[in-house]
Amino acid sequence: MKVEYSEETSVRKSLAFEIEPEVVEKEIETRAKHYAKRVKIPGFRPGKIPVDVIKKRFRGQVMEDVVETLVNKSVFDELESRGLRPLTTPKVEDLKIEENKPLTFRAVFETLPPVELNDYKGLEIKTRAPRVEEDAVVKELDRLREEAARYDAVEARPLQKGDFAVLDVDYTRDDGTKKHDENVLVEVGAEVNHKDLNEALEGMSPGESKTVSIAYEEDNKAEGLAGRTVEYSLALKALKTKVVPAADDEFAKDLGEFGSLQELKDKLRQQLLSADERRHEHDTRDALIDALVARASFEVPDSLVERHMAARTRSAAEGLAMQGIDPRKAGLDWKQFHDAQREAAVRAARADILLDEIARREKIVVADEDVEAEITRLAERMKRPREAVRQAMEKEGEMGALRARIREDRTLDLLKANARIETE
Repeated sequence: MKVEYSEETSVRKSLAFEIEPEVVEKEIETRAKHYAKRVKIPGFRPGKIPVDVIKKRFRGQVMEDVVETLVNKSVFDELESRGLRPLTTPKVEDLKIEENKPLTFRAVFETLPPVELNDYKGLEIKTRAPRVEEDAVVKELDRLREEAARYDAVEARPLQKGDFAVLDVDYTRDDGTKKHDENVLVEVGAEVNHKDLNEALEGMSPGESKTVSIAYEEDNKAEGLAGRTVEYSLALKALKTKVVPAADDEFAKDLGEFGSLQELKDKLRQQLLSADERRHEHDTRDALIDALVARASFEVPDSLVERHMAARTRSAAEGLAMQGIDPRKAGLDWKQFHDAQREAAVRAARADILLDEIARREKIVVADEDVEAEITRLAERMKRPREAVRQAMEKEGEMGALRARIREDRTLDLLKANARIETE
């Protein structure tokens, strides 16, 4: 067998094979004998079919088996002997197989690039110190007050902006879809409502019914409404006003764990600070990666870039699905979205290679007990049985990714410990 190794780029490699005719013929004979023992052909006793008949009747299948066997073995053996580690399964190109002629083909694959990595200790970055503005505390307090708001009945009168209407609603979409909801609470004049709906509601009185047809724009984000026309039959049952509790000690006590408004504000401030500290840690790590990537200029394998692009696209689709939006009906050009991820994916792939190389040089390893400890932590955070979390991760094939994440976190911890960080 003749093999020619080529380095087409720093990451793209190929192996050109030429396998002697006698080796090919021997494998054809072996595969034909295998078929002869197992297939049934009218006129021949089982296991007694001549090999020549098999070669003629099952030529296509035999040749496919021969190619698969010889190609797989040749490529695997050659990669092993040369110490090559492809990132993905090699792609077979230019395959030619004919009787009494050599089997020729090329195996094309990508490997990690050579990495020149200097001065990864002592990276210089700037970060913002964690902090909480008083406005943020007030905003969070207002959110809690809104959640605790009650809706009081109002004496019958025409609806006006700011009222809350209690409605029974029949929906009829232009494609014939129908739906009925009862006791729907709608704020009159709210920006989230279509303007035609707000106009229809204003002036209605309890006991009154009204029908309004609304044509939605093509860019409407609500599932199933983009470009649709919907007829609403509205029956006003009652009107209510929203009463938001005052920001005082009584409100804090009503929440059940605070003795005063000041205690509540202190707790909110601490929660907000903890959240900002987590954002700060994330931003610090991002800045470290940016500083690290800025020092590197090696070629990035397309297979790694594509892996990141696919993961980002899949994550976006799953995010929509979790919001109850069908990704196929979200009005997005998913191919365009996928392609738009390239720049970020190249950065992420380059960071993966750099962090892996640093971990290798620093001999950062993750022991089994480290993985088990992380599973325990995840189970506690998710409030699920530890073994259930472990089994789910094993089923989804996530154990390897968990180990890699721990290793990456430790590598970033090392970079952070040795970085020069200026806090603003």
